[in-house]
Amino acid sequence: MPGKRLPMRQIREILRLKHACHLANRTIASSVGLSAATVSDYLARAQAAGVGWPLPEGLDDGQLEGRLFARVADVAPRAMPDMAHLHSELKRDGVTLQLLWVEYIRDHPDGYRYSQFCKRYRRWARKLSASMRQAHRAGEKVFVDFSGKKPCIVDPNTGEFKPVELFVGVLGASSYTYAQATESQQLPCWIGAHMRMLEYFGGCPEIFVPDCLKSGVTTACRYEPAINRSYEDLASHYGAVVVPARPYRAKDKPKVEVGVQVVQRWILAALRNVTFLSLAQMNTAISELLAQLNGRTTRHLGASRRELFERLDCPALRALPSKRYEMAEYKTCTVNIDYHVEVDHNYYSVPHHLLRERVEARYTATTVEILYKSSRVASHRRLAGRRGHATLTEHMPASHRAHAEWTPSRIIAWAGKTGPATAHLATAILKNRPHPEQGYRSCLGLMRLGQRHGEERLEAACRRALHLKAYSYTSVKNILAAGLERQPLDSDTVQFSLPAHDNLRGAAYYHKEDGC
Repeated sequence: MPGKRLPMRQIREILRLKHACHLANRTIASSVGLSAATVSDYLARAQAAGVGWPLPEGLDDGQLEGRLFARVADVAPRAMPDMAHLHSELKRDGVTLQLLWVEYIRDHPDGYRYSQFCKRYRRWARKLSASMRQAHRAGEKVFVDFSGKKPCIVDPNTGEFKPVELFVGVLGASSYTYAQATESQQLPCWIGAHMRMLEYFGGCPEIFVPDCLKSGVTTACRYEPAINRSYEDLASHYGAVVVPARPYRAKDKPKVEVGVQVVQRWILAALRNVTFLSLAQMNTAISELLAQLNGRTTRHLGASRRELFERLDCPALRALPSKRYEMAEYKTCTVNIDYHVEVDHNYYSVPHHLLRERVEARYTATTVEILYKSSRVASHRRLAGRRGHATLTEHMPASHRAHAEWTPSRIIAWAGKTGPATAHLATAILKNRPHPEQGYRSCLGLMRLGQRHGEERLEAACRRALHLKAYSYTSVKNILAAGLERQPLDSDTVQFSLPAHDNLRGAAYYHKEDGC
């Protein structure tokens, strides 16, 4: 009897030809392409098992095989391991199949030997979940991720080793690979790496498939992940969409998982003995090895990644836009009571009717845009430094706008229309303040006094205030209230005499010769 069992289909045919057609064993052997001895052995086994023709209804291949090849040992089966328990225990740190077999055989000395124990468990585990083979359409997806193993650069000043990140992108159809070292996984590095990757490919695929890192996905969710606004903006600029892999599902992005391993083995390992003093030096070396990696013929594909890229992905990629993407960040802000929002430690105005509203700031290296319900309501040139203010006049309320329109030169010019004394007093008020704007209110008060008392009286009152060196709005107001502007300036000097008193000392007291 041959060691290899025949398919159940052939065994069923042998039984049919023997019992239904009543053919001789040699004739049956010629019909099914077997030796006469093999046919005789199978018929004898069927007779011993009590299997005839037609077969009982509902007897499937597994049951037929069990009856034909039943052994004595199968009558008293060995204790079957608890497969679910084994599977659960193997997830614990340090637990192996050998350890579990030792525990199993301790409880069941007549149980399966180690090889059969492992074979049966692995056969059971393979049925737990099916892995769908992904078919990648040309130009459809690029899978992106950072490598878990980080290269290092050396600080030329301190000699300190500084770990950096390794960004990897792999096209789905051709496995054409891009790799680049970045300073970190932060958003600017993440966006910049994507831009250089697309320029390396010379086109853009339809879908970006990232892992759930914060620079790409702000809220990881299996069903409705929230994409980072800047990353979404990048994809929109290049006419693509972002479809992140499910959290903790490496099988959603097998291309980049394998791509990361390949880059680690053929690039990082090749550079393990090289010292780099900057990212630029490292990326130069990476680009040289990357060209070799993409040009190497792979055994399972029978062609290089570059050949497959030129044949599959390259013709299907979308053309890059004429303008390179400008990195933009987003921030949600609440409009303050001064109708400004804070962006990167500086303040930018919005229309005053949006007080207390929630708006979104989109800012690049050069500009700051304020969006309200997805519509742009303000645009400013981005300020450098800290605590700067960018204010547009049209964003102010009418009262603030009128105040903002006043300048020292305009105030003095207005005062000159009333008279030279008024202009001279306004100049003195502005000059005697630490900042000219602090004198605006006083000068505007003079305007109000002119409207109330007339320009002629105001000019006279300002002349008397200048004579008294009383450079303030209050002095002019009091002069007008008392009607002193009508008096001649000669009468301003008034002699006051102090009454005699023991507690009042004269000037001579302070000029005694003894200095006491």
